[in-house]
Amino acid sequence: MKRSLGTLAVGLLALALTTPALAGTYAIDASHSVVSFKVKHLGISTVLGTFEKFDGTFEYDAKTNKATGATATIEAASVNTKDEKRDGHLKGADFFDVEKTPQITFKATSITPIKENRFTVKGDLTLRGVTKPVTLDATFGGTVTDPWGNEKAAFSATGVINRTDFGITWNKNLDKGGLLVGNEVTLSIEVEGALQKEAGTK
Repeated sequence: MKRSLGTLAVGLLALALTTPALAGTYAIDASHSVVSFKVKHLGISTVLGTFEKFDGTFEYDAKTNKATGATATIEAASVNTKDEKRDGHLKGADFFDVEKTPQITFKATSITPIKENRFTVKGDLTLRGVTKPVTLDATFGGTVTDPWGNEKAAFSATGVINRTDFGITWNKNLDKGGLLVGNEVTLSIEVEGALQKEAGTK
């Protein structure tokens, strides 16, 4: 019995020493992440779009289930709605004005746990040179070590903004009422991040 307890203790100690803490700063892995949006067209359909180039970080501690920060930078010129003409218009002065304001940025100001794996994320979104507070509903997907020994974490987030708040007011009135492009834009984010190793560690 004593031998069994001793063996168990050694095993638990070894597990504690080899199990990653999964706490710290995670860098967004863009190849396994998506930043997308959708907006009403003609009041009856929905146009979907993505941004192909972005990076950022988030801080998370799996032991305490606390997220303490998040930042992101999006290249506005990487917008993709699968229509070259429309994308050209979005990059121009009527919308993102990428020559003057090439980047969209987000910085979290508070992250509040709601219940297990769910958080409310408040932060400052800067779009077209205008900064406004936004609120995102986030769901934490979990942590895992991939087959190559990289510690990963993931989350999903959604939110709604009004594009006119950021000075994006271009539109066309429809003959029977309504607008060509909706003002409300729904944001949808799927992020996978890799835990960054401290300097001097392998």
